[in-house]
Amino acid sequence: MTGAEVLTVPKIGHFARPQGGPRCRGMADARQSLGRQAEDAAARFLAHAGLTVVARNVRFQHGELDLVCRDGSVWVFVEVKCRQARWGDAPAAAVEWWKRRRLVRLAQHYLKWKRLGEVPCRFDVVAVTVRPDGTTDLRHIPAAFDATGAG
Repeated sequence: MTGAEVLTVPKIGHFARPQGGPRCRGMADARQSLGRQAEDAAARFLAHAGLTVVARNVRFQHGELDLVCRDGSVWVFVEVKCRQARWGDAPAAAVEWWKRRRLVRLAQHYLKWKRLGEVPCRFDVVAVTVRPDGTTDLRHIPAAFDATGAG
């Protein structure tokens, strides 16, 4: 797979939009549920594209890796970002410099934890946008950023 690929998915009942209103526990739960569903869709999409999903939601003290995949001999650390179309910003825009730095550090922890040593790896983003009609766009951005300067 080369370059960014976009897939439009028909309306899926389980991509329910959180309803407006005051923020409360139910709103947080709805957002978490939407995030989990976006990660599920991203994992299916990447598997269909030929990547092997090795691990999901790998938690460390300072954060979480959404998806850890393999693309041949390359380890791929995937950040999944989901946004409602009505929010106006692209999901991939939410992966700012500090988030990229954290993801690189988490990937280093993962490689050390698994005793993988120096292996080729890359950092992808899967951007999931949910439209008002319930359909979703999944955009895979391979090698969205690298570890250069992430120190």
